[in-house]
Amino acid sequence: MSGTVPRRAVVVGAGVGGLATAARLAAAGVSVTVLEQADTVGGKLGLREVDGFRFDTGPSLVTLPWTLAATLEATGVDVEDVLELQRLDPIARYRFGDGTWLDADAEEARFVRRLEEEVHPGAGVQWTALMDRASAMWDASADRVLQQPLDGVTDLLRLAADPRDIATTAPHRSLRSLGREHLSDPRLRQLLDRYATYSGSDPRKAPAVLATVAWAERRWGGWYVTGGLRRIGEVLADRVRACGGQIRTSTRVTEVRVAAGPSGDRVSGVSVEGGEVLDADVVVLNADAGQVVQQLLPERLTSGLRRRLRVAPRSLGGWVMLLGIAEDDAGQAHERLAHHTVLFAERYDEEFDALFGRQPRYPDRPTVYVAVADDPAVAPAGHRAVFVLVNAPRTDQVAGPPLGYGDAILGLMARRGVDLRDRIVLREERTPADLQRDTLTPGGAIYGTSSNGPLAAFLRPPNNGPAEGLYLVGGSAHPGGGLPLVLMSARIVADAVLHSA
Repeated sequence: MSGTVPRRAVVVGAGVGGLATAARLAAAGVSVTVLEQADTVGGKLGLREVDGFRFDTGPSLVTLPWTLAATLEATGVDVEDVLELQRLDPIARYRFGDGTWLDADAEEARFVRRLEEEVHPGAGVQWTALMDRASAMWDASADRVLQQPLDGVTDLLRLAADPRDIATTAPHRSLRSLGREHLSDPRLRQLLDRYATYSGSDPRKAPAVLATVAWAERRWGGWYVTGGLRRIGEVLADRVRACGGQIRTSTRVTEVRVAAGPSGDRVSGVSVEGGEVLDADVVVLNADAGQVVQQLLPERLTSGLRRRLRVAPRSLGGWVMLLGIAEDDAGQAHERLAHHTVLFAERYDEEFDALFGRQPRYPDRPTVYVAVADDPAVAPAGHRAVFVLVNAPRTDQVAGPPLGYGDAILGLMARRGVDLRDRIVLREERTPADLQRDTLTPGGAIYGTSSNGPLAAFLRPPNNGPAEGLYLVGGSAHPGGGLPLVLMSARIVADAVLHSA
């Protein structure tokens, strides 16, 4: 294939990573077939439609919107032609354990003024200094880590060559430690801690460089997609087809076929449940690395991936409640709720002790994340669709929540100033077991691997697989979980496929 575009590619999994990779390859002239075991596309970007309500069951916030714009541009369309993105202001509303509230205004100068006036004099100056440090961390790491292939110790040594970058990113320090250095108010330290959970991690163990997540959210804003974030998966699928690719749902791949040759192992296609074989020059796996090892690859090829999975820390799961709410007299879900609202735990460390301790359990008084869109497309007239998320152990740690957990969470929300109980017209609960069943994610780990520990980024499976023509994309591979990182992963893989041709 040297010097030519690969003729045939099979993408296993129609999550965001698989669809974005497939769309990029199809736009470049590759014959692409996407195979998805579920009856619909989108993966963790799930959708639940019931009684006129349309719930996103996965991500509810778009950050780093340029990753989405670049993906669609690579397929020949502008993002504004196919998706309506709304910039949120505030990005989020926070309720702290002491009962105080804080809006994270989208405009940075306005947010800094709010910190000075509502937190304490000097808080805005401290936050600005922290964001300056996070900006420097981004400059030192984003191009060379997040947006480039990364493969273990070799790349770690390469990245460590410049001592100035080591000093800036502080790999020996935790996010919690960085917050203590820069922020004197415990509420702002708690706000910073929250960004570790964006990757299913513990702020006491996650690296300080995760401050870049907070900086990136401030720099490029938080966004909502009209109709719900599920629209992203639908549009990516449309782009695959528009560029000539095929998508087959309800099609379970049972094996990646690998042929041994004089120059080493090389993929030759995949086997599908029922006995069908699809030949391919390239196979892209948009599947959890655990599933890849256990079910899809010959055992002789998986020793390296198995070693990584043994030491790579797994992310936490999530317990979800979907609520259909009758609007109040002001036409709102609740006067306290913004588009995104975070009701912090009174004692944050107790939550992390429950989740990451030796005997994980569901936290008694967890932080509660609430998302409610002002979007008539996702709820019947006079109602709102409300998404509630609580961090939870994986199914391999705890079978499920304690009896009555949903009622307990609703009561906890009420005590924190958001009482929805008398206006609920629809209620459903989803556990990590549901995510595991729907997306084949082992344990229901939302983000695949976590960022706990200074070497976590280097323990994730690389994008290049253990055979020629085999690639891994998505949240359990480099550079990690979350919409923007998965879109970066897709670009890395598509470029690798096309440039290796």
